[in-house]
Amino acid sequence: MPAPLLFVLSGLTQYVGAALAVGIFGTIAAASVAWLRIAVSAVVLVVWQRPWRTRWTAPELRMAVVFGVVLALMNVSFYIAIDHLPLGTAVAIEFLGPVAVAAVTGRGWRDRVGIAVAAVGVVLLAGVSLETGPDAVVGLVAIALSAACWAAYILLGRRVARAASGGITGLSVAMAAGAVVFAPFLAGGAAPVLDDARLAALVVAIAVCSSVVPYALEQVVLRRVRAATFAVLLAMLPATAAVVGAVVLQQVPHGLEVVGLLLVSAAIVLTGLDREDVPPTEAPPPA
Repeated sequence: MPAPLLFVLSGLTQYVGAALAVGIFGTIAAASVAWLRIAVSAVVLVVWQRPWRTRWTAPELRMAVVFGVVLALMNVSFYIAIDHLPLGTAVAIEFLGPVAVAAVTGRGWRDRVGIAVAAVGVVLLAGVSLETGPDAVVGLVAIALSAACWAAYILLGRRVARAASGGITGLSVAMAAGAVVFAPFLAGGAAPVLDDARLAALVVAIAVCSSVVPYALEQVVLRRVRAATFAVLLAMLPATAAVVGAVVLQQVPHGLEVVGLLLVSAAIVLTGLDREDVPPTEAPPPA
């Protein structure tokens, strides 16, 4: 399946999860909702992948743990940011992370021009607003941290995806590590799910839609494309949101939003997605 199509599927599931999460912020703090996503996703992935059956080297295990902490911090800081900033502003600022990755790791002018075009498209699609309110500082610090984590997520995630232990198996260990590290700080705020079966079911659905499916798909893509190409592909997420809004909610893009969609599409073509990397040879299974 082509990498862009995998990203469309990833974006669709993420926005379903986001829609389910809308009603939870009033009951559970944003940071605790993020931790619940990570913790439930870890349980699902560990049961699915059973990472204890894999022969791990010490460097692979350390890399998965570091990746998990970065992934968890990215989610927590983003949820805090959108609790203080307009969503469009947060999305546009966070995209600075992938922009930096493409600028540093790109192989030529096509990668760098492509990420610049994609960045402009994301800004137009996100509908950036400068009216951020009195508590904007917290949101800006949080989204800057999330952008840095997103850049690290791309670089570390690619190494985990291409390791002999396997991408999704590595992701299961990463999610578990992230959940454990942040549990002392955020698990207490998640107590309401213990007394409300409906709320617990929503959290499971959010975790599967917003974390398990998209992050697993991204591990597949990260094995196949360069970091710079992956960074440009991330621009498809807000573009997918715009298309879904047009089809499902009749929120038809107009004016600059249409220009943004065209720019994102042009960036994906410009970076030459036909130049996908050949996946490394699979390691033989443990004897």
